[in-house]
Amino acid sequence: MTSSIAAIHVARKQLDLDEDVYRAKLVAITGKSSTKDMTESERLRVLDAFRKAGFQPAPGRKVADRRKLDGKYAKKVQALWIAAYNLGVADDRDDKAMLAFVKRQTRLDDTRFLHHADDARAAIDGLKSWLKRAAGVGFGNTNGQDWLAADGAKIAWAQWRLLNPGADLIVRKGFDAAVYEMIGSRRVHLGEVNGAEWQTVMNALGERIRARKAELGRGVFKFEATLTEAGWKFTP
Repeated sequence: MTSSIAAIHVARKQLDLDEDVYRAKLVAITGKSSTKDMTESERLRVLDAFRKAGFQPAPGRKVADRRKLDGKYAKKVQALWIAAYNLGVADDRDDKAMLAFVKRQTRLDDTRFLHHADDARAAIDGLKSWLKRAAGVGFGNTNGQDWLAADGAKIAWAQWRLLNPGADLIVRKGFDAAVYEMIGSRRVHLGEVNGAEWQTVMNALGERIRARKAELGRGVFKFEATLTEAGWKFTP
């Protein structure tokens, strides 16, 4: 069972939906009565609808009460931290964990104190180095692929390679089709996918990575950060 299907089942119990009402809602949202027949983007639409109806995810995943971060570099640092969470290298996406990382890198207690470029660079470059080392994110180098110019594309591609050992820029193992399915729209070229859509892709792939980690066992799972002909791969 995928993590999105499991979350829908939790939402159903929390909202106290009987079988007929539950199936009717699924059909109203996606046109399908079973989560197993849905695409990942459709399941995410169901979860979004259930949240609007009152479903509250587990406290560890709840982000609505998170305070707004201050500082000119806060959004960039936060985006990279969420990327670390979606790549499976950070176990906690909470801002407190992110700020602890920032303090280790800069000795500053909050992103609002990142006034100087040197301090911001220490935090941002530290995060990028971690993501490159731990999950193979290729920051800076597009390898001649224009669609990889955006950081969101780089992170999503690294996620895909972690989930699909052996995928490369020639044999992508269904990456393009998966991206179009997750954003619910076909594009002529991956370069047409915008930043918000890459975020949708990263979040969806992050769910799959965390589900894979859970399957392999917490504390046992790790990424093998060694590039081989087979690509980045999971090592239990």
